This record gives sequence, structure tokens and C-alpha cells, in this order.
Amino acid sequence: MAMAVAETYRRVQQWAERRLPALTRYRRLESLPIELHRRRIYIVPSGFGAAFGVLLLIMLAGALNYANNAALLLTCLLAAACVSSMLVAFRTLDGLRLSAIQAGHAIAGEPLALQLHVEAGVRLRQAIRVELDGQTHAFAIPVHETLAVEVPLPTEHRGWQPLPRIQLWTSWPLGLFRAWSWLYPEMSVLVWPRPEAAGPPPRSPTDDPIHQRLHHGDDLAALRDYRAGDPQRRIAWKASARHEGLLVKDFEQPRPRLEWRLDWRDLRHLDSESRIARLARWLGEAEARGVPSSLWLPGEEIAHGAGPAHYARCMNALAKLP
Repeated sequence: MAMAVAETYRRVQQWAERRLPALTRYRRLESLPIELHRRRIYIVPSGFGAAFGVLLLIMLAGALNYANNAALLLTCLLAAACVSSMLVAFRTLDGLRLSAIQAGHAIAGEPLALQLHVEAGVRLRQAIRVELDGQTHAFAIPVHETLAVEVPLPTEHRGWQPLPRIQLWTSWPLGLFRAWSWLYPEMSVLVWPRPEAAGPPPRSPTDDPIHQRLHHGDDLAALRDYRAGDPQRRIAWKASARHEGLLVKDFEQPRPRLEWRLDWRDLRHLDSESRIARLARWLGEAEARGVPSSLWLPGEEIAHGAGPAHYARCMNALAKLP
């Protein structure tokens, strides 16, 4: 039964899109900013509003039938309030402006935070709701103010993901009417790849003992026996007096680990998506440990760096791979 109802609804929607273009006038992509006006705001009675209208008809029939002026006056006052609420619901959306959209970062499968910058204009906006992919968030904006409304966008796979249609609606002030409008911004967001759960650590040239060279530091590392050619200023005279031979201050220390060199070509035994997942995990581990990293990808090479900006640049490069 439910499938039959859904199929019937789909057919009615397709017929409406073919025969009633005014209902789907704004299904095309739009560039920002987007401003709502009377030609793109739709309004219908809510379920409560329809029941209230039936009640008014019954009250009107009873008042006329019994010639009750007080009941007739009450019916007319309630009807006037109903019509006024329809106008208020329309004016709540009329003139509303979506000026910009800012997208955060998210790994595939996790929600991505979108910030919708909405401008109120010359009116106070109350009890407005934004609906995106089945999730609804309410907000209000003072006069001449701009509000950043944050809504989560579900993600499924890495790469560019176009934004779905966004619905703005309100039933303010009495809930008798529902006014709504559709926004279809021409914008896509970049979703990062999901890192693999576990795997081997990256291979780094600095892990090789050959690369653990000594360099001269500023801090004393140890005392060692005197060797021919050592400068006299490094001789530890006090320690040598308590020792059989001369001792020399050694300031040489092992060279610290410099960076992780992450290379696409080192993972030839994996397919493309597995390579991306492993590189994403290595980048996350490097960022968590504060280790500088570099990344080589087909057609792009990112020099070594560290910090959130470097991590975001590398993850963006991985997300854009074909």
C-alpha cells in the first residue's frame, strides 16, 4: 500500500513539473546572492489551518442560522486574524537574502558544516526554518542584521559534492499557513577521503641509521676521551683532573627526524582508493604528532610543512584525485 501511494505521488509530481512550471520555476542552479520575492514564495494552509477554516465555516453557518450577531462578529474577527496571519507569514520570507555560503571540512561519511549567511533586510525575521536533506533548523534575524546559520550536510564519498536544494519555510505567527521557498545555489563542496583504519607506518629516509648524522649543537651531550686535533677550549679540565686522561666536551648530537615524505609511487601494490586512504591516514598521524610532512601525487607535489593549513591542503589534493 505504501509503495502504491509513493508511486502515485511521484507520478503526480512529474505531471505537475510538466504542466505547472510555476511550481518548479526555481529548480535551476542559481548564483549567489539569492533574494526571495513574491514570485518565488508559495503559501498554503497547514493542517491546523485547514481545520480552523472548517471551524470558521461551521461558526458562520450557526451564527447566520440563529441570527446571533455576537457569534457572527466573533467569526469575522477570527477570519480577519487568519487572513492577517497569512500576510505575516508571507512577509516573513519576502526580502530575505542568502548572501554567501561557507563550507567547512569533513571526511567522507561524516556531516560537513555549512554556514548560510542570511540577511534580514528591513524586517524582523522570526521563526524561520531552513531544511536541508531532511534536517530542519530554526533561526531568527534582527532588522538589518546578517546571521550565519550552521547546518550539517551529509556526505557519502570523497570529491566534489554539489549542494542539494535548500528550503526556507515558516508558519509564523499562528501556524495556520505554511509559506516556503526553494534555494538552489550553484555551489559544490569538497569532501575529504576517509583514512584507512590501520596499517603500517610511513617509510622515511630519516629512519635509516646512515641518515642519523651528527651535527654540532649548543647543549652539552657528553664527555669523551681526548682525540688528536680536538680544540683545547673544549677540554673539561675539572673533570680531567679526576680522570686518568683528558676529557673533551662533546656537543655533537644525532640529527633529529626531519619529516615524513609521503609518496604516491611508494604504494604501487595498492589500488588508487587504497593509496588515497593510506596517505590520508599518514597525513592525519603526522598532524597529530606535529611531524612535518611532504606529499607527492600525480601532477602535484606539496613541499614539507606542518599545521592545519598544510594538512587541509594535502587532504584537498587527495580529495581531488580522479
